[in-house]
Amino acid sequence: MFAAERRQLILEMVRANGAVSLRELARVVQTSEVTVRRDVRALEAEGLLDRRHGGAVLPGGFTRESGFPQKSHLATAEKTAIADLAAGLVEEGEAIVVGAGTTTQELARRLARVPGLTVVTNSLLVAQALAHANRVEVVMTGGTLRGSNYALVGSGAEQSLQGLRVSKAFLSGSGLTAERGLSTSNMLSASVDRALVQAAAEVVVLADHGKLGTDTMFQTVPTDVITRLVTDEPPVHDDRAATELQALADQGVAIAVAGASGGEPVPAGRQPRRDVPLPGPRRSQVSGGGPQLRSATVLGEPPTGDRARVADLRRR
Repeated sequence: MFAAERRQLILEMVRANGAVSLRELARVVQTSEVTVRRDVRALEAEGLLDRRHGGAVLPGGFTRESGFPQKSHLATAEKTAIADLAAGLVEEGEAIVVGAGTTTQELARRLARVPGLTVVTNSLLVAQALAHANRVEVVMTGGTLRGSNYALVGSGAEQSLQGLRVSKAFLSGSGLTAERGLSTSNMLSASVDRALVQAAAEVVVLADHGKLGTDTMFQTVPTDVITRLVTDEPPVHDDRAATELQALADQGVAIAVAGASGGEPVPAGRQPRRDVPLPGPRRSQVSGGGPQLRSATVLGEPPTGDRARVADLRRR
C-alpha cells in the first residue's frame, strides 16, 4: 500500500471511530507501528488529526473528549504495565481514593487482591472492578453520572469528599506537562479530581507516555502537588515524552517507568533494554543506589521509612 493510500485509510478510521490506537491502525493497514506513527505525524502536521495516548484522535483536543469505548482500546499494553507497577504502591489496610479513567480501572482490578483496603471512588468502572473483592471496602461518592466515562461528577460528588482524609490518590487524565501538571478536557471531571486530591496525603498520577507533553483545557493537579508519576517506557525516538519526563523529575516528581512489553519495569534514565533518553545531569544521578519501587527505580524518591517527607514533595 502506498503512503497516500495508508494515510487516507488512517484518516477514515479516525473519522469513523473518533480515536484509534496505533496498534489497530498498523493491523488494518498491514504495516509496522513505526510506519503508522510516521503517517500519523504527517497527518497531524496537516491538521487532519491529533496524536494522543498511543493513537490518533480527531483534531481539537482542547475541546473534544473521547468516550470510554474509544479510550479503552488505546495504549492497552502501556496501561497494563502502569497498573501492575502502581499496585505495588498500595499496602494492606490502606485507605485510598481512585479517580475515573481506563488506566485507573486497570489499577482497580489489581487492587482487588489487597486485603483490608478501603477505596473511595467516583468511578463506576473502578467500583465494578472491586465489587467482588471480599476484603476490599468500596465507598462511592454521590453526584451526577457522566455517561461518557461512567464517572460521578458535580457538586454532589465534591461535597461527599469534604472532610475525607486518605493516604494516597491515584488519578489519570488527558494530558501531563511539567509546566501545568495534569489536565483533562472536561470541566466537571477536573473539579471532582481536584476534590480527590485535597483528600490525599500523596498524589500518584498514572499516565502513559502518549499523554506526556499533552496539555488540555482544565488543569486538575499542578505539578508541585504531584508526588509520583507512574508511566511506561517511551519509544526510542519519542523526544517529547523523554524531555517531559526529565522536566517533571527536575521539579521533584518521583518517576517510575514500567516496560510496556509486559516484562520487568524499566528504570527511568537507564538502558537495560532500550534507551530512554532523559537529557541532562539526572542521567548520572539515577544510578546512585536510590530506593526501589518494586523493581523500578524512582527519580526524586525520599528515603525509605521517612514517610513524613513524602508529603513535602507536594509543596516543592
